[in-house]
Amino acid sequence: MKKIKSKISGAIVAMMCLGTGMAYGQFSAPRRAYVEHLVTTDHNDRIYCTGEDTKITIEAYKGGLPLDSVWVKYSLGDEMMKPEVSDSTMFEAGKAMIDLGTRSEPGFRTCNLRFTVYGKDYSDIVKVAYSPEDIESVITDPKDFDKFWKKALADAAKVDLAPEITPLPEKSTENVEVSLVKINVGPDGRHFYGYLARPKDGKKHPVLFCPPGAGANRISPYTKYSDEGFIYLSINIHDGCNPELGEDEYAAAKALTEGYNRRGIESPETFYYRDVYAGCSRCIDFLCSLPDWDGKNVAVTGGSQGGALSIITAALNPKVTACSPFYPALCDVTGFLHGRAGGWPKYFKGGDEPEGTEKTLPYYDVVNFAKRLKCPVFYSFGYNDETCSPTSTYSAYNAIKSPKILEVTPTSGHWRYPETNDNSVAWLKRLAGI
Repeated sequence: MKKIKSKISGAIVAMMCLGTGMAYGQFSAPRRAYVEHLVTTDHNDRIYCTGEDTKITIEAYKGGLPLDSVWVKYSLGDEMMKPEVSDSTMFEAGKAMIDLGTRSEPGFRTCNLRFTVYGKDYSDIVKVAYSPEDIESVITDPKDFDKFWKKALADAAKVDLAPEITPLPEKSTENVEVSLVKINVGPDGRHFYGYLARPKDGKKHPVLFCPPGAGANRISPYTKYSDEGFIYLSINIHDGCNPELGEDEYAAAKALTEGYNRRGIESPETFYYRDVYAGCSRCIDFLCSLPDWDGKNVAVTGGSQGGALSIITAALNPKVTACSPFYPALCDVTGFLHGRAGGWPKYFKGGDEPEGTEKTLPYYDVVNFAKRLKCPVFYSFGYNDETCSPTSTYSAYNAIKSPKILEVTPTSGHWRYPETNDNSVAWLKRLAGI
């Protein structure tokens, strides 16, 4: 009897397990999207000559079957300008085609598209380039540009760096020591906080400086670059933004930075970025004062505002030997005054700016720093960026006369693929001999 009961119990358990497995199978999460789409252009690299017509194809599938009889709404025109056309077309056998037209001058055109399946909207953006290597900046180059920045750097250098380096064992790893750093970078007590990451192997290493993106968000320690052999410094450019502060204290410090990218813009002497640019150069001086620096290799890298500050720092400080900016901001920033896309923070796009802005900006535009670069450059951005327009980033790239590599990923926006970042790191390591 016991054996019979045991067999029955075992059968029941097996059936329950089978039922559970069937339930999991019945309600398991899908491993891919039900509706999938892909946008392609009739030039694989999305680059056209001026005057050349452009067509894009949208290919879409619903559960693996070609989408049919679904409308695609779209608008198109020159990048970041008011759309010239708003229309629609229909998927037939999984495909829909849109004619983007062309441009008579170097630059970019944009198509925004949207379609709906089962009440869910699917959208995408496509930008294509026309003779992009011929895009020239509209920014002027002040005659006293070099004199202006020589004085700004001299003013910053009068202040002792007085670095405060506080080891943070709880944020360190087996191979990398992480420290909080506070350094004086300019007059009136101006200082930056940051995180310094250093390999623990007791050897000398190249240094790598990473300025931040826009805003005053709290930064975090990052040890990957030090695992790759670099002494790495990331910073916040705003006074008082100590990343080790509590939530309320940090929020209060961050609130004081609101509107910084237009603060004092009425004059080149009072613009907020004057001390920021000079302060980033002082960060290089700090890194080169460390006893474990290898004495020759100095690199800078960053994205968006950090990409801009990477170029600027490399142009201002002759110690820099390599520069790897991603989708830099602050390029060709008077573009909107000339009827074309300008760079972040999009001065003049929404109308007038404070009196004096147009005179101030040429001293701070990345293009005027890019043309003064002497070190090798690894430069990358995506065409679909709606924050830092590719028109503006291309204008800065085209101004560079030093050895340069361009890695464009057309489908990326204001972000980078990990593979592109890996290529940048490999390039930096090759130059540094590690």
